[in-house]
Amino acid sequence: MTLIESMVPAVEVYSIDKAFADLTGISNLDALGRRIRSQVLRCTGTPVGVGIARAKTLAKLANHTAKRLQAETGGVVDICDSFKRDWVLRNMAVSEVWGVGRRMKMHLEALGVKTAMDLAKADPRMLREKFSVVIEKTARELAGTPCLELDEPDPPKQEICCSRMFGKRLTELAPIKEAIATYMMRASEKLRAQGSVCKKIRVSIRTGMFNPEEAKFANGVVVDLPYPTDDVRLLTKAAVDALECVYRPSFKYSKAEVMLLNLSQPGEYTDDLFAVSQPSEATKVMDVLDKINGRWGRGNTTCGKRAE
Repeated sequence: MTLIESMVPAVEVYSIDKAFADLTGISNLDALGRRIRSQVLRCTGTPVGVGIARAKTLAKLANHTAKRLQAETGGVVDICDSFKRDWVLRNMAVSEVWGVGRRMKMHLEALGVKTAMDLAKADPRMLREKFSVVIEKTARELAGTPCLELDEPDPPKQEICCSRMFGKRLTELAPIKEAIATYMMRASEKLRAQGSVCKKIRVSIRTGMFNPEEAKFANGVVVDLPYPTDDVRLLTKAAVDALECVYRPSFKYSKAEVMLLNLSQPGEYTDDLFAVSQPSEATKVMDVLDKINGRWGRGNTTCGKRAE
């Protein structure tokens, strides 16, 4: 996927072995397809099929044809030309069309729709009324009208929050520190998952607000970090230290919250020449931590000393 992303304007990663690419502005599409196939094969040893068309559903059919007739096509089929598109549609069973399952195949064949060309020529409104808007869009795409846009990845979040109600009222500082450390662990996982770093954090605690017999208290503080970071050890230490500033004894606390603020991607922020930055060793440690937890389960491994 990384190789493909480096060669086209935009990519939608559809699954572990499938992707749609936006080829807007590229002239020689067949040559690009062969270059992508050659590069992926050379760098990964994985042979792939490349289908090129004006709509997603047609691209899937072109890809299927490229793999089915690999000896004749070299693994790349471009059906942007209407003559080639019609040949593929006439020679493709309707069951091979993306989104047509076994039950839908039976319904379509009962209407005389046996090939992809038959589906492309079917009345879209009838298909919508009889089946669904999905099969209508499929037919329109086969006829050459794009209906399915390339799905863009969600932009990184600008803030990340983790907050929970305690299972019971807490009055001592130590168990609240333990909760804050746990919340920060989860928030930092989300931070690293979107590839961001954080420059500020906010820590807050509060008592229950609805019991008239309990004293009310809520407080929070924003802390600047020494440098943008995704290191859970630094984030947890800053959060626990901040908690000591907002904690007041004699109250029964019901909830704590940590927020990661001023998020950015590494390299997006501007600092002065002599500013401290996150050590490369910290980045490596966080990568190992996430891999361990990804394999053995969240929270299996943590970094930093918990409150005692």
